[in-house]
Amino acid sequence: MSIEKIVEQALQDGYLTPVMEAEVGRICDNASELSIEEYMALDRMMGALLTGEVVAVPRKQFINVMEELVLTETIARIAEIEATSERTLDVGDIAAYALNRLPPLYATTEEGASWQRQRAKIELQELIDQQVSEAISRNLDRPNDGKTPMLGKGTGNEVLRQVSTLLQTYAHSFEQKVQG
Repeated sequence: MSIEKIVEQALQDGYLTPVMEAEVGRICDNASELSIEEYMALDRMMGALLTGEVVAVPRKQFINVMEELVLTETIARIAEIEATSERTLDVGDIAAYALNRLPPLYATTEEGASWQRQRAKIELQELIDQQVSEAISRNLDRPNDGKTPMLGKGTGNEVLRQVSTLLQTYAHSFEQKVQG
């Protein structure tokens, strides 16, 4: 999307979302020089923001207390396991697995977050422990032999090559299941 279209959308909606703001930033970072139209659009946006015609939506207006609780539990459990074994566990994978199986607990203020934390410790701590345990168990059961292909970081072409390799690796199994 162009800067002009983003500004037009923001003026129409009355809001500049974090996604719109990031896209304008990306365009500006990647452009060696902006056009006069782009500068004019940015000037219109600045004026609209200053007058209140357009409101910039903050990046995060809420807190998911469940994320905090799951991360705290995950890190504590992983530290125990890694201290007594040679295994290295992925905090992100484990927390994501557990979070996908737990209810979110959103709050918009610190008081609301405190209330959600207390409620979760009383009503949901057992479920949190259970889901983190299940996530760790699944992570430990995953082969760590270097044969399991994983996507790494890299350029667009490198990621494309990795995705192609993954597809080639699993396509044979998929074709057998479909035909069989």
